[in-house]
Amino acid sequence: MRTLAFGMNVSVDGYIAAPGDDLGWSVPSDELFQWWSDRVGTTGLALYGRRLWETMSSHWPTADQQPGATPAQIEYARRWRDMPKMVFSSTTGTVDWNTSVVTGDAVTKITRLKADDGGSMDIGGATLAAAAMRAGLIDEYLIVTHPVLVGAGTPFFTALDNWVNLSLVETRTFPDGVLMTRYLTRG
Repeated sequence: MRTLAFGMNVSVDGYIAAPGDDLGWSVPSDELFQWWSDRVGTTGLALYGRRLWETMSSHWPTADQQPGATPAQIEYARRWRDMPKMVFSSTTGTVDWNTSVVTGDAVTKITRLKADDGGSMDIGGATLAAAAMRAGLIDEYLIVTHPVLVGAGTPFFTALDNWVNLSLVETRTFPDGVLMTRYLTRG
């Protein structure tokens, strides 16, 4: 059985993007960027919502070919292209870079994927993750908190019908006051 993790950069007040999808507050240090890159390198399958897919696929497929690309950016771009990905969307057409599109019910598909053998799965995108969260499909939460209040935007957590009990299994401090906390769900 596969595990499903939801991890994103988050403001102290709980947002993954400020109004207007502004992510400027979450620029990672080199150490944090390497941590995210190492995560991508070990992910068996990444599940994306349409908007996050559009953001990632507009940059990372060719990021390693850009003038001034750092060794870490080159490594991340390669890892991102190689990582198996699934985009959940009814409007996304052609995809590339080891990616497939799912147009059916996301919860049903994710439930089936979790029952399969294979490596760990990461889920990204607020709407897609919210559906998985409400269905109780997320096994692990990685909250990378940046010391900023953005006031509004796209929340990391969604409204839930029931409590989800968590166990803190790891913390790590990164430069600039960024704190990663990792929680496992408790049944």
